[in-house]
Amino acid sequence: MTATPRAPDLHTEATPDRAAERPGGSAPVYLLPGWLNSDPDHWQSQWERRWGDVRVEQADWQWPRRGDWMARLDEVLQQDPRLDQQPALLVAHSLGCQLVASWADHSQHTARVAAALLVAPPDTERDDMPPQLHNWKPIRRSRLPFPTLVVVSSDDPYCSLERASGMAADWGAQMVMAGALGHMNAASGLGEWPQGRSLLHRIADNRAPW
Repeated sequence: MTATPRAPDLHTEATPDRAAERPGGSAPVYLLPGWLNSDPDHWQSQWERRWGDVRVEQADWQWPRRGDWMARLDEVLQQDPRLDQQPALLVAHSLGCQLVASWADHSQHTARVAAALLVAPPDTERDDMPPQLHNWKPIRRSRLPFPTLVVVSSDDPYCSLERASGMAADWGAQMVMAGALGHMNAASGLGEWPQGRSLLHRIADNRAPW
């Protein structure tokens, strides 16, 4: 029987050695928050303030409709003329990860994305998901058309390791273990999360394995 390959450990295999640089040179970085948006202490908000990454704002953070969120992402990417020459990097957290999977399964503009970093994808097919998220099932599991890295926590309350591993495999993504960091949000105490920025550099440079 073939052993399952060990997912790389974020703490031992990713270092913030290039935090002062822009990932992928001049590649625009788009931040995709999850349900209820990312609060000021969230690492996404800190990246927005420090690096000038662009947050994709949604019309309704309280009751997120999958189709509306997909349409908004498509609109934002089509309206950015920089992406004609330099495709974007997507950095998603939580429900934003499911947004990327759903959008890529439907959009005709996936060439405007160079790579994606998906952090703490939730299992939206669980019975205990809040009613606001019921329209986010079934999970879209088509292989993503760009290099993708999925970062998971061993004790994420919204997704088991088994389910996260299955999603990463279906999406054709590399999975990286982050340790016991809950849902990898502000409550996890990540601060600016330089390890995540280092992983973004790696996938932007297509330096596999990530």
